[in-house]
Amino acid sequence: MRLSEKVKKLGSGKALESALRHLRRTTAPRRLGLPLTPERLIKSINADGLEEIRRRHAVDDPGEAWPKYLNLPMWMDKNLRRVRDLGLDAGGRRRVLDLGCGAGYFLYICQQLGHETLGLDIDEVPMFGEMMTLLGLRRVISRVQPFVPLPRFGEEFDLITAFMICFNGHKSPGLWRREEWSFFLDDLATQLSPRGRICLGFNQEEDGSFYSEDLRRFFADRGA
Repeated sequence: MRLSEKVKKLGSGKALESALRHLRRTTAPRRLGLPLTPERLIKSINADGLEEIRRRHAVDDPGEAWPKYLNLPMWMDKNLRRVRDLGLDAGGRRRVLDLGCGAGYFLYICQQLGHETLGLDIDEVPMFGEMMTLLGLRRVISRVQPFVPLPRFGEEFDLITAFMICFNGHKSPGLWRREEWSFFLDDLATQLSPRGRICLGFNQEEDGSFYSEDLRRFFADRGA
């Protein structure tokens, strides 16, 4: 890391977050005895089932289309970093809900670490459903819509995540504003455990930003 990046982290508070994550890892019990790696995760998947999914859906140059998620080394690595950033590789068992779970790699890593998992997504990409089944993951079929409550799952979650969010009207005239996000976060709060957390990861919009300055202030006011 360059010095300029370190200074930026200090100014933004990220240095403290990084130190706290490191402290949690060194003081909390490990979830597994052996270090978890993308290679070990991929080897834990049924090879014949994975090859059958590749045979049906893989293309030579997927670009940004959904078959890109068959690049397991890249996406397992990316999701393993998400798991570690959230401290899920240490500490006690947690209940995790992932919105827009896609092929389920994040949930699979959580499951391998002993956490209880549930995904939510629409059912428009057959490969995603096939991969979720292969990985032995639970999924609820539902669409996240503005001003519409999520399904009631009958349990509280210690962590609710949504990565690379598209349900917010991504790259469309209907991009969510404060009102939509306020309803959504209030709804999520009803399904969180007393010390539960929400983690949101945004996609870039047409102007290159991830969210407006107004939304940044809104999320900060909500405790982000």
